Amino acid sequence: MQRSINKKKGFGGMTFCVGIKVQGGLIALADGRITAGTQLTSARKISLHGTGENRFLVMTSGLRSVRDKTVAYLERRMAEPDAGKFPYMMEAVDAFAACLRRTAAEDKAALVDSGLDFNLHAILGGRMSADKEPSLFLVYPEGNWIQVDERTPYLAIGSTAYGKPILDRALRADTSMEAALKIAYLSFDSSRVSSADVGFPIDMVSFSAAEGTWRQAQFDDDDLATQRRWWNANLKALVEKMPDGPWVSALGVNASQPSSP
Repeated sequence: MQRSINKKKGFGGMTFCVGIKVQGGLIALADGRITAGTQLTSARKISLHGTGENRFLVMTSGLRSVRDKTVAYLERRMAEPDAGKFPYMMEAVDAFAACLRRTAAEDKAALVDSGLDFNLHAILGGRMSADKEPSLFLVYPEGNWIQVDERTPYLAIGSTAYGKPILDRALRADTSMEAALKIAYLSFDSSRVSSADVGFPIDMVSFSAAEGTWRQAQFDDDDLATQRRWWNANLKALVEKMPDGPWVSALGVNASQPSSP
């Protein structure tokens, strides 16, 4: 799912986005770091589109120029009187995919000639007026897509390898919204620690299935310092409390030995 880009061109960098679907609704998180050579800037990679009951989120990883043009085409289509309303989330996804294919037809050849990959991946999610429940979709650069299911109730794009283990271990379809929010953050935190291209600020969005309401907020490093310190301390404590066994004594290691500095 990850593709390289030429950072020297200043078009963006790797990112981290995760969308989660649980019984209570949707949770989405996107980091805001943009890399361009040795320079770091920030920009939103998550946005909400539509109004009222016909509202949905879009998160992307890949070339910023491709994202901006595709979203601009989508917004223009949504402004059309007869074509801008999507009663089903799948129709909004199909519209986004059509806009992405149009961008590819216009720009892909020139980007490839410049040594850049046409590498936009997108996560779309929401519950439109005719939908029975919220849903999440992953759209590939070619415009094809897949939908989240209960066995793996999340979709992630960008630099996902470091944050994937906690999603696979801790997340289930019946996980509470509060726990899903925390798992999304911890998945980002694991990626942030191990990937220089992922970092604060982060944008988070929630959709309550019961209330039908969207909420969004942005957080910086200092806003989550308490949670980060707590997680680091407890991870270290859990390592010390892990049960010993023959595999420990076989290597001549015991609790009385001092830890390495």
